[in-house]
Amino acid sequence: MKTSQYTSPIMLVEDNPVDIDLTRRAFNRNRLSNPLIIATDGEEALDWISQWDRGENIPVIILLDLKLPKIDGLEVLRIIKGHPRYRTIPIVVLTTSHENSDIKQAYLYGANSYIVKPVDFEKFVEVAGQIELYWRVLNEPANPTS
Repeated sequence: MKTSQYTSPIMLVEDNPVDIDLTRRAFNRNRLSNPLIIATDGEEALDWISQWDRGENIPVIILLDLKLPKIDGLEVLRIIKGHPRYRTIPIVVLTTSHENSDIKQAYLYGANSYIVKPVDFEKFVEVAGQIELYWRVLNEPANPTS
């Protein structure tokens, strides 16, 4: 299924309901038109691979928390970035972890960016706007289905 980067979904992999709500509000404030897909644990995120194989819209970007139930975010990152068809999907780690080992491992597994979540809502809105500007407007994505 061919879609543009403006109508393709943005996937948020996040288990914290407060952070999910914060992300939705920040994206609404920035008037993002992309649908937001939510996966609340690593297993649910990886289940999307089979849905993409069946023709579901591939996300224009994945925003990935590291501290997830069932399968942690680093493992989700490793699996998606190791997938021959979906490894070109940009993955931005959006987490509370400042740990150098997490940052290093995320980049070793292929993260496109690593952002520490701001606590303040206005700062979060600013980060969401920057994510939109860079990943939807400035960045030229590869087509994972080609």
